[in-house]
Amino acid sequence: MYVCLCNGLTDSQIRGAIASGASRPKEVYAACGCNAQCGCCTGTMLTILRDQPAQSTQAASGN
Repeated sequence: MYVCLCNGLTDSQIRGAIASGASRPKEVYAACGCNAQCGCCTGTMLTILRDQPAQSTQAASGN
């Protein structure tokens, strides 16, 4: 599903960025090679971030 229409980012791309260590929307955009545009997707992106913790956080906690 498309989450960011300005950049054409899908939920799969966002989850991939999170799995690679992104833990904030700015880091997700950077990992996907783009920047925030209108900001309408930020709420959905934050929900995905909360639902799928970053790999670096899991590794640090031993999970």
